[in-house]
Amino acid sequence: MHSVARLLLLLSLLLVGACSGPWNDPYPASGRGTNTFYSGFSERPKHLDPVQSYSENEYVLIGNIYMPPLQYHYLRRPYELIPLAASELPRARYFDAADRELAEAAPSASIAYSLYEIRLRPGMRYQPHPAFAVDAAGKPRYLSLTPQEMERVYELADLPEQGSREVVAADYVHQIKRLAHPRLHSPILGLMEEHVVGLADYAAQLRKATKGKPPEAFVDLEHFDIAGVSAVDRYTYRIKIRGKYPQFAYWLAMPFFAPMPPEADRFYSQAGLARRNISLDWYPLGSGPFMLTVNNPNRQMVLERNPNFTKEAYPGDGEPEDGPAGRLADAGKPMPFLDRAVFSLEKEGIPYWNKFLQGYYDASGISSDNFDQTIQMSGTGDPQLTGAMQAQGVRLQNSVNTSDSYIGFNMLDPVVGGDSERARKLRQAISIAIDQEEFIAIFANGRGIAAQGPIPPGIFGYRDGAAGINPLVYEWRDGAPQRRSLVEARRLLADAGYPNGVDAATGKPLTINFDSTLTGAESKARVDWLTKQFTKLDLQLVMRNTDYNRFQDKVRKGTAQLFYWGWNADYPDPENFLFLFLSSQGKVKFSGENASNYANAEFDKLFERMREMPNGAERQAVVDRMVDLLRRDAPWIFGFHPKDYALSHRWVGNSKPNKLAHTGLKYLHVDATLREQLRQQWNQPVIWPVLVGLAALAAGLAPAVLAYRRRERAAALAPASDH
Repeated sequence: MHSVARLLLLLSLLLVGACSGPWNDPYPASGRGTNTFYSGFSERPKHLDPVQSYSENEYVLIGNIYMPPLQYHYLRRPYELIPLAASELPRARYFDAADRELAEAAPSASIAYSLYEIRLRPGMRYQPHPAFAVDAAGKPRYLSLTPQEMERVYELADLPEQGSREVVAADYVHQIKRLAHPRLHSPILGLMEEHVVGLADYAAQLRKATKGKPPEAFVDLEHFDIAGVSAVDRYTYRIKIRGKYPQFAYWLAMPFFAPMPPEADRFYSQAGLARRNISLDWYPLGSGPFMLTVNNPNRQMVLERNPNFTKEAYPGDGEPEDGPAGRLADAGKPMPFLDRAVFSLEKEGIPYWNKFLQGYYDASGISSDNFDQTIQMSGTGDPQLTGAMQAQGVRLQNSVNTSDSYIGFNMLDPVVGGDSERARKLRQAISIAIDQEEFIAIFANGRGIAAQGPIPPGIFGYRDGAAGINPLVYEWRDGAPQRRSLVEARRLLADAGYPNGVDAATGKPLTINFDSTLTGAESKARVDWLTKQFTKLDLQLVMRNTDYNRFQDKVRKGTAQLFYWGWNADYPDPENFLFLFLSSQGKVKFSGENASNYANAEFDKLFERMREMPNGAERQAVVDRMVDLLRRDAPWIFGFHPKDYALSHRWVGNSKPNKLAHTGLKYLHVDATLREQLRQQWNQPVIWPVLVGLAALAAGLAPAVLAYRRRERAAALAPASDH
């Protein structure tokens, strides 16, 4: 029995000893108490090269790695541009065709070009990287790897020597040149060619220079010049813009215009590296506060503090509520405050939510599945945290997103696309049938505003009330927009040649293919709901679900028919939403951001007028006409503008939603000691069932052990045999 007791005692001591840290901690023990922010991701970022990246899940990372000239003030609303890499906000200067400078109030028709001169802060440096490594003679160490050296390289860490250098104006010029590289397919090239003087000609030069050359052939962009972009001195460069385009300043806050050293292109262009997926899309090279040190999209992505980052001071002002909320306590202190940010793969929402409740993720959104557990409405209809969430010290912040969630029609599709009256009425009928209000109530817990067009609240051009409804889908009754009836939708469908969902020309039911990323068990309800919406019109729906990267490929190639997608504002101007319908931005023809491939000559002309106009009644009238065209042609089923509910734990400081700024990590700080204390408290193991089980096991084993010991003792006392 003593051996059984000793075994039980040993097991008990092991159980108690394990309590030094939570048993369910998903992170290594070495990370406990460190200055680390923990979050998650659900899809691998496709592009981390800032010239190609244009998705929200990519900007979460590269927005903290790269440093464009400008940024948005973290705390102020409305959104306000402030310097980042630039030493001051650039002011546009206007010139006529004879290069004579004009007054700021000069008529737009007299302005031949605008000149932006950007002065940089001296002393900014790139993160440590092998592209900057030099040998004892001062020559580049890794820019001309031999075949023998390349055989030993499988990841960037296999090139251990690193270096750095100062960021200079020529690096910003180089990045603008990269927009035109024919093998990089920048999504904003088409738009920027219309604005940046000489960029279209530069792109043509590069296409000619690369024609007939193998894909891996290096093209030295420094051998070609852009007429409208040049470095003035080490810390100053200029950009010429055709005519007057005041929105260009907003683009200077995006990673497209962050610096890229020519050494990076030369380094990553080496064929052996490209074959091993060692590229800017996998290993970004920036001068921002963080650098990507782990890129394992099947498990984890890690940002770490860039040791070469030039410190930046936390803002000293904001909105009136920021002071009482504690968001000004760090005013003037150098950023970033974090040492690391760890993003772990979570394909499903429920595991993420559970880990947030356990304290293993520092921030979270709120899904429909856990909305009732988290939110309760006050007597005035305002959202507030439930008692359980308040007791846990969780904080809630909510705001209306400057974004669209929509269903797009592929306007190149022979059935739902085109500008024929038949296709237009089909799109209008489907727009009426899909009940956005019901979707918001069921799947978003009321967290959204049904969209009447592409421009969300808070952006100039948005109209509220009766003047703002989409009259083809809604009518104004009893002081609110009311969706038009299915009777009207069926009439439109019949007029389109599909009475009762049957193609009158062929006698066959009309089948619609719908592409989305709705995968997993929790998406089944949405698929069923969407199928029901089409059934209202007797239309047959075929859902084609896939992962996000494959979905992007289908939209880019134009093989989708209908598709779910969304758009988050890059800058606070109607242009940033209306340009999504420019024919020159067509996804298939021009690799632009017009995912529906919509084309309307009148819309394009109005856009050119609208983009250079100051906000006012005249500009509003032009925007109204453009929105009316979109409502009539219906390239989108206007979905809704989401309301964002953001949660964070009490140990996270300075958290504030900012949908336009993607630089938020540098402002955050964590109280790692408090986090460890609460994690330990919230994740105490329940040991007594194990101990009870062990006791029961001991009780069951005791008779056998006693019998065995009696036999052993009897054998020892028995007299030896006489041979």
